[in-house]
Amino acid sequence: MTQPIVSFSVAAASAAIAGSAARFPVRRIFCIGRNYAEHAAEMGASVDRGNPVFFCKPADALVADGTDIPYPQATQELHHEVEMVVALHSGGTDIAEADALAHVFGYAVGLDLTRRDLQAAAKAKGLPWDTAKAFDHSAPLSAIRPASEIGHPRGAALTLEVNGTLRQNTDIAQMIFAVPEILARLSRLFELKAGDLVFTGTPAGVGPLARGDVVHARLAGVAELRGRIA
Repeated sequence: MTQPIVSFSVAAASAAIAGSAARFPVRRIFCIGRNYAEHAAEMGASVDRGNPVFFCKPADALVADGTDIPYPQATQELHHEVEMVVALHSGGTDIAEADALAHVFGYAVGLDLTRRDLQAAAKAKGLPWDTAKAFDHSAPLSAIRPASEIGHPRGAALTLEVNGTLRQNTDIAQMIFAVPEILARLSRLFELKAGDLVFTGTPAGVGPLARGDVVHARLAGVAELRGRIA
C-alpha cells in the first residue's frame, strides 16, 4: 500500500535582537544547573566542579519579552529561575576556554521555568529532569544584546521581581562556572553551533509563580524581560 505523503510546515524558533529587525535563529537551548553556591544550598545539593550539571530545553520553549506565559499543565508548583543567557554565532568541539568568548554573539536575560514538584519526584527516583524542565513555554527570553555593542559582561546585577517584589538578586560574578568554562565544558559533550543558547544558572531565591503574577527580570546594562503568568 502506498503511504500517504505527509506535508506540514514547522516555523523555526528565533529570538529578538535588540535594536534590530533581524532575528536570531535558535538551534538548541542548553542549561547548566547548580551554578551559584547559594542556590545549590537552598536546593539541598552540593556543587561538584568536576561534573557540572547540564540539561536541555527544546528551542520552541522560548517565550518572547512582553508575552503572556501560559501556566503549564501537570504541575501545582511552577517555579521561577532567572538567568543570564548566552547566544552563540559559531561553535565547535573541544573549545579552549581562552577561545570561547570568540563564539559568543550576545547576551540576554531569561527564565528557566521549572515544574518543581515533577523535578522533586524525578530526583527522588534518580530519574532525568526532562518533564520538569523541557516543557512548553518554559524559556521566556529577552531580546539579545550583541557583544559587539556591550562586550562580555563579567560582573552585572541579575535580578527578578514578581509583582514588584524582589525575589532573586545576585551578581553574575558569583557564578561557579564562568561563561568561558561553561562553553568549554559543553563543547566536550556536544558540538556547539551557531544558534545555540546557553542558560547559565540561577541564583538563590527561586520560588513559586501563580496565574496573574507579573515577572520582571533584569541583567543590568544588558537586557530586561517582562511577562505575565496566564
